[in-house]
Amino acid sequence: MKVVQTSKAYAAVVGGIETTITNLCEGLSRRQGTTVEALVCNHVRSMGVQKEILHGVPVHYAPSWGFVASLPISPQYFHMLAQMTGDILHIHEPFPLASLSVLLWKKIRRNFSRIVVSWHSDIIRQQWVLAPYRPLIHRFLRMVDSVVVSSPDLIESSEFLPMCRDRCEVIPLGVKLDWVNHSESRRPRVEEIRKTYGSPLLLFVGRLVYYKGLEYLIDALERVPKAKLVIIGAGPLRSVLDHQIASKGLEQRVSILPPIPVMLDPVQANELYAFYEACDILVLPSTEKSETYGLVQIEAMAAGKPVISTNLATGVTFVNIHGVTGLTVPPRDSGELSKAIETLTNDAGLGQSLGSHGRDRALREFSSEIMVDKMASLYERLLKKERVRV
Repeated sequence: MKVVQTSKAYAAVVGGIETTITNLCEGLSRRQGTTVEALVCNHVRSMGVQKEILHGVPVHYAPSWGFVASLPISPQYFHMLAQMTGDILHIHEPFPLASLSVLLWKKIRRNFSRIVVSWHSDIIRQQWVLAPYRPLIHRFLRMVDSVVVSSPDLIESSEFLPMCRDRCEVIPLGVKLDWVNHSESRRPRVEEIRKTYGSPLLLFVGRLVYYKGLEYLIDALERVPKAKLVIIGAGPLRSVLDHQIASKGLEQRVSILPPIPVMLDPVQANELYAFYEACDILVLPSTEKSETYGLVQIEAMAAGKPVISTNLATGVTFVNIHGVTGLTVPPRDSGELSKAIETLTNDAGLGQSLGSHGRDRALREFSSEIMVDKMASLYERLLKKERVRV
């Protein structure tokens, strides 16, 4: 079975979709009888086609002329996809270049036996793109053989997925979790982190962008004087957050560290895992439906840590179950967020219980191996059935 995975970007670009496509490609490449390639756009401006072999996966990078609304401008992408063939074409949406390619070129549809779409999110922020693109999305979804979603919640909260509910397949996203069995090697670094940053220690991992809700977390921290916060990430809101931290006099309690490139650097990966193991609570205070899942929740749960997240109508609460693996609070509510932080920092037994249940859930449901096995099973079932797309 030959599989082509395509998305906007691939590791070492940091993001949930990039992590997922990388884990899928690497996992599929290790399965006997399966070959896999990835076609993505270069995440920096470039003029020529590039190809790399990353952990055994051939990755083809289409040249990018730039970006509009976070979407790459890459006319050559269409030609490159049209030259590829295989049993399965797996598209990770939102990615208009791929869906337009399938819509406009019959050759692409003929080159693959089945087309699978992982629907990670609707287009949320770029509404000016969505208006003309909406009817094309409906046509595209009628053409594909299966739509993979990370949680049942995503079907219900999406504008588009209810129309193809009968072809939706729930396959939870998974991440690499083998590192949890090697915590002893990180123990000195964990102790160093705790000594450096103090406790109780809150951790946020992710991009510093509008939908992550970090301003509400910083407001909440002001109301919990004993707590410390480490933010690991980069993004356009860095200067805004620095100003907020300074204006509240929280410089001694909040530290912003650069992102850690875990996907392609095992040494750096251990550094991130040490922060998960050193923290007392992971906080994901997201405010918009752009946060459809929150892979960092899984990593913190695997380290045995409770999670505080917001009860968005997406897969965030599918991962972190209120009262079981952590606590959930309304988005944009610093008061409720601070109460949740106080609850867990004041009750170590509760935190340990939630963390233990979270670890069990992460290892049982959310490893990359489980995700790859379920995806490969879906491919095999589709290839045995008649095509359903028009």
